[in-house]
Amino acid sequence: MDLLLKGKSVIVTGASQGLGKAIATEFAREEAAVFISSRSEEKLQKTVKEIREETGNNDVNYVVCDMKEVDQMKALVQKVVDKNGTVHVLINNAGGPPAGEFMKMTDDDWYHAFEQNLLSVVRATRHVIPYMKRQEAGRIVNITSSSIKQSIDNLILSNTMRPGVLGLTKSLSQEFAAHNILVNTVGPGKIATERLMQLNAITASQQGKSMEEIEKASISDIPLGRYGKPEEFAKAVVFLASFANTYITGQALIVDGASVKAI
Repeated sequence: MDLLLKGKSVIVTGASQGLGKAIATEFAREEAAVFISSRSEEKLQKTVKEIREETGNNDVNYVVCDMKEVDQMKALVQKVVDKNGTVHVLINNAGGPPAGEFMKMTDDDWYHAFEQNLLSVVRATRHVIPYMKRQEAGRIVNITSSSIKQSIDNLILSNTMRPGVLGLTKSLSQEFAAHNILVNTVGPGKIATERLMQLNAITASQQGKSMEEIEKASISDIPLGRYGKPEEFAKAVVFLASFANTYITGQALIVDGASVKAI
């Protein structure tokens, strides 16, 4: 299937590692003009080099951007437009907020999670919508979590912010449908990334168990019997963000190997 992404201008935020990197790599395979962002220039340089070498696509670039900084977010979009003329696709991705229990979270923790995981989506989307409206076409995919369908123990911040992104997704899909701007959200379940390993380490410490015990118990909850691969998650995202997708919008897709029980 031709995803109709060749030459399309794509932004993937939070993409120096993990799921963001996997998503950017799949766009590069489709010959899109890809810009990635994160706060670490060193990691971005390394990631761009690796994606170019792996895919053979040299039209992969980066912009250093802290998702919580308004001016940096605006500058990111402007740099992409200066080079590519427009933005066809936006992937809103940011690292998950810290794990922890409700009573241990401070106001600062809540404000940080709000800015990083919800307000950043609002701001990035606000900057790209004018270009998408002008060309009467655009695709936006917001990366959330399986917590939009089923809450996750010890992740109170994620359980609160991610459903907010889902509500935003649904509203945007309806407001901008007339301009052929399709907006969806994709939530990862247990995908084999550094983030998952960090959460497993926290659980192991709290329960006084080994990482091996925690991982075995974690995988036992997945009907497919294994963690997902980042590239498996990325392929689902890239399809929804492609121009082969012409009618799926306002939806929430969970990529989780059937581990979420909620409908």
